[in-house]
Amino acid sequence: MIGAVVPAHNEEALIGRALAALRRAARHPDLRGEEVRIVVVLDACGDRTAEIARATGVQCLAIEARNVGIARAAGAQALIEQGARWLAFTDADSVVAPGWFSRQLALRSEAVCGVVEVGDWTGFTAAERAAYEVGYTDAEGHRHIHGANLGVSASAYRRAGGFPQLRTREDVALVERLHALGVRIAWTNTVRVVTSARQDGRAPEGFATHLQRLRRA
Repeated sequence: MIGAVVPAHNEEALIGRALAALRRAARHPDLRGEEVRIVVVLDACGDRTAEIARATGVQCLAIEARNVGIARAAGAQALIEQGARWLAFTDADSVVAPGWFSRQLALRSEAVCGVVEVGDWTGFTAAERAAYEVGYTDAEGHRHIHGANLGVSASAYRRAGGFPQLRTREDVALVERLHALGVRIAWTNTVRVVTSARQDGRAPEGFATHLQRLRRA
């Protein structure tokens, strides 16, 4: 079984789209019918995120941490206990490609770091967008780490000790630990996610903060 974890804090505006994309990817023919279970970790949500997520039929886990590292770890642990062999992580403001799961598995690595692309640059100038694209390597062999586009075998995840309880850069910490353990990591742009360009991010020093800095620059 393949597991997918989506941490969510007040994501009513975007989570429906994210879950629709995950459910589509879970039906990809290259998976040959293998079950995919999606867990949304509702972290201190005070809006309609839970209602929207539950209406899609995915599993929901409620916590009160306001900490993305704790949220990702809670979802991963729930799926491991259910027998997941592979764990895939994305965000509630992101849309995975139709072959997202199948491509991760096809790479035959113990971990996969994919790329993100911004779906809508409304509110940004052409110069700001160009500055972002110049500084981002959308190619094989990149070294970007995104919690919105990350996969790892359950066994490698356990060896690395899982996500640390960090409010930010929990994804970087996990991948650095995997690397230190000699885990085979695929750094690829064939595993893709479209994400939002919002600047009111949920994690400090996350992708939204990077975009804010572009604007100030």
